Amino acid sequence: MLTSVPAAIALPVAIALFAALSLTTMLLAAPFSHPGGLSSQAELDFVKSKIRAGEQHWKAEFDRLLASGDATATPRPLTHVNSDDNNRDARLSKDDAIAAYSLALLWYFSGDEIHATRALAILNAWSNLQAFTAGNQQDRLQAAWVGANFAHAAEIMRTHPAWKPAEIAALQSMLRRAFYPQLSTPSTWNGNVDLTQIEAMLAIAVFNDDRKLFDNAILRLRARIPAYFYLASDGPTPKPIAGDNGDVVAFWFKPLKFVDGLTQETCRDNGHHAQFGLGSALRAAEIAWHQGVDVYSEHQPRLTASMELLAQQFLSNSMNGLTPNNTPTPNRFNTFEIGYHHYHTRAGIDLPHTRKLILEQIRPRSLRAVCNLTHETLTHADLPPPTK
Repeated sequence: MLTSVPAAIALPVAIALFAALSLTTMLLAAPFSHPGGLSSQAELDFVKSKIRAGEQHWKAEFDRLLASGDATATPRPLTHVNSDDNNRDARLSKDDAIAAYSLALLWYFSGDEIHATRALAILNAWSNLQAFTAGNQQDRLQAAWVGANFAHAAEIMRTHPAWKPAEIAALQSMLRRAFYPQLSTPSTWNGNVDLTQIEAMLAIAVFNDDRKLFDNAILRLRARIPAYFYLASDGPTPKPIAGDNGDVVAFWFKPLKFVDGLTQETCRDNGHHAQFGLGSALRAAEIAWHQGVDVYSEHQPRLTASMELLAQQFLSNSMNGLTPNNTPTPNRFNTFEIGYHHYHTRAGIDLPHTRKLILEQIRPRSLRAVCNLTHETLTHADLPPPTK
């Protein structure tokens, strides 16, 4: 039975609803900021100024990239990618996408047109990609790795005057055709896959000026973070999510105890895949930040606890009794710089374990581009605080 609402209540509710709808419409119509993927123009320009002045660590990172095979890469395009078992198709697509992003950075920081020519050659050659064809969830992960790096490269290269509008449109069309189908459905594998999909969705959405894709990715990110990063306030066990088959403890690989900052994959392989999940979440938050959406603050307790826990485990070479095998993975990836820059430099939060890990174990190692974890030390290490 319908009941009438008193006018004294109905009018304020109507006004509030109208205001909310108006604000939503305004936000939906807001143009994207470009470049506005992982880096803003001000951030890119800061790094460029440091490199040109020969200052360290920026110059050393640039020289490292300049000496890599990515600096002379040429395109090896495919029209269809079979993602199964890290085969030739998977390796070519992943490596070409990393090379495109690497070359885009080299061009922006140096102004050397040979890097622009090579970056655009890769992006244009891959604009004929039609689809991923394995027909399984590996396609979703492969598309996430590749799509993130292609979009990061394209977002930088869109500022180059030689990239023709028709070529830009062709790449945007390819991203819709080949990548949207793989990214639009969340993976029900381990959470690092969905988080990588989300990073790719956000990066592509910015390049494609696709507000709907961007908003869907933000909703996915807000749902996945609480289901991937544990806090004691969640209760005795983590939040459930699709894919856990109703047994969230087994889905989290049966940790011996739940502590703040534990990730869904910490106990899977003692921090190896947790670096991909954490890195992808932070990279997604950084893209959102550049578009005026503050995911960082919403999930600060979870993300900072996870950064500090993982860093402390790596520094002490101990999983702190969370897993039967107490030795952390030996692998270290370029995972922590973006999150450290935001939470420490922008937000003023002390993260001593993270800082120590970055200085002692991340920057001294050579792994700067693995899958979607690419070049964070070059682009985000020791960026200045935002101006007031």
